[in-house]
Amino acid sequence: MRFHAEPIEFTPQPGVGAPVWHGRAVDGEDLLRYAISVHRHQGRLSALWGSDERERAGGFRLHCVFALTEGWQWLRLDLPAENPTCPDLSGIFPAANRMQRATFDLLDIRHDGPDQRPWLRHGGWPADWFPLRHDAGDHADFTNAPTDYDFVKVGGEGAHEIPVGPIHAGIIEPGHFRFSVVGERVLRLEQRLGYQHKGVEHRLASTDFLTGAKLIGRISGDSTCAYAWAYAAAVEAACGATPSPRALMLRAVMLERERVANHLGDLGALGNDAAFAFGLTQFMRLKEDWLRLNADLFGHRFMMDRIVPGGVSHDLAPEALARMVEQCELFAREVSELRAIYDNHAGLQDRFLTTGIINTDLAHELSLTGMAARATGMILDGRVYRQDYTPPPPYAALGVRPVTDERGDVAARVAVRFDEIFESLRLLRAMAVGMPAGEILTTITPVAGGAGLGVIEGWRGEVLVGLEFDAVGKLARVHPHDPSWQCWPALEHAVMNDIVPDFPLINKSFNLSYSGADL
Repeated sequence: MRFHAEPIEFTPQPGVGAPVWHGRAVDGEDLLRYAISVHRHQGRLSALWGSDERERAGGFRLHCVFALTEGWQWLRLDLPAENPTCPDLSGIFPAANRMQRATFDLLDIRHDGPDQRPWLRHGGWPADWFPLRHDAGDHADFTNAPTDYDFVKVGGEGAHEIPVGPIHAGIIEPGHFRFSVVGERVLRLEQRLGYQHKGVEHRLASTDFLTGAKLIGRISGDSTCAYAWAYAAAVEAACGATPSPRALMLRAVMLERERVANHLGDLGALGNDAAFAFGLTQFMRLKEDWLRLNADLFGHRFMMDRIVPGGVSHDLAPEALARMVEQCELFAREVSELRAIYDNHAGLQDRFLTTGIINTDLAHELSLTGMAARATGMILDGRVYRQDYTPPPPYAALGVRPVTDERGDVAARVAVRFDEIFESLRLLRAMAVGMPAGEILTTITPVAGGAGLGVIEGWRGEVLVGLEFDAVGKLARVHPHDPSWQCWPALEHAVMNDIVPDFPLINKSFNLSYSGADL
């Protein structure tokens, strides 16, 4: 079933990847009607960004990607060169709020909603300078002038605020958390992020697509394979290229190894946050062994630069595949033993159960994705068959088993991680046995003016990359989108009515990316 208010021509993109359609350009009223229809049919807002099209089309452009039952729809709204303003989508999809504010900070594309606070701009550049405009120039001599942020105030007898961050007592990335509490009970949490803004999207403009691949893989180091594959799929879609079956299978091997590594680390950290140091030591031991085999198999612990447009840059010999199978069998036994300990440990379960709850209705309202959504009972996994949806190769042939848990609490997010580890181990063994023969890299020629969208189910959720080539085959605009954009607001809801000491545990149960959402 297509979700739209008025007929839209769907043109499937070439190449191999998630089912993505380019719709026609829409006006503001069309966009609002379409968004309402998507929401009513349980669809999601996947991403929203802007671009400066004054050199090519005379104005600016707003890009919106909606997740439908059968795939992803990419719509564009053309805006004038003077005072570009788009309709506010946050009343339909709350996830649009921060995306719209970031689009204003970067391009001066305004929205007509009530929340006009800056999101990425912290005083590092003037309020009238917009770094993604083509005529912005290079102004590295700006004086950093930190600005106040208008946090929502919570009043009443006994209510007070606890500011946490942005600098934390550890090596985690910077983020500010403003708690409104009565005693230890959290009434409200409001976040301020954007401290990691690095100018990635500006850096990608006018580069060649191979240079872009290196940068994309380093946006969020724990998801380098997911980002690299989403970017490669976008380039391949724009250029009409199709990687070989062997290359796609090797990509899936790397993606699943990345998924397992992160789940292992998070399970250990969750144990540690609940005062169970044994869990941390055991899972970090396993993660280290896992990463060391990554280095042996692919020459890099995190497999950076191994997924490239056109295929992969590294092959696996039969003996390497055999080592991988052996490790998967060992880990299946060890993780099973650790799960039994976690499930039967009264102290852990007391901290995990009914803590940090997100229900299915709220997950839908927030356009939640990935592991956090599946922990509310939603089957949202780009690798899994659903009604009217066929996953891209090689997952279409692997038959990925969906993993869900309806409880929506920390315990559910822990259970989903365990189950996803076991499923990934099964998939890795199947891929090692069924690895097709053939080449691993296809030559790609940039297509002037081409555009493509890549969507990959990373370990944290849906990683999306939208890109366009300019008239000479260089990158004109690239937008990498992390699932943390949708998941960070969910954390604000998850901590309500819990106590402040439970926040680290709830936060770790999501384990969201600062860098991926700050760019």
